[in-house]
Amino acid sequence: MAEEKKKPKKWIQKADIKEGVFTAKAKRKGITSAQLQENVLANPDKYDERTVKQARLRKTLIGLHKDKKSKQ
Repeated sequence: MAEEKKKPKKWIQKADIKEGVFTAKAKRKGITSAQLQENVLANPDKYDERTVKQARLRKTLIGLHKDKKSKQ
């Protein structure tokens, strides 16, 4: 069987993140970033690739935050 690559635990430090860009897109549309995330993930064909990746990243980070909060 092929060996599976393990994702490094600190993968987020290597991610190229521009803070506030996704939120700014949402504000320009007059909606919250959560609403924009749901719109993008529901219809990814309507949005550019970068916006779709930003929405997925937001979903991941929110999930990590919830996991961390529940463990405390």
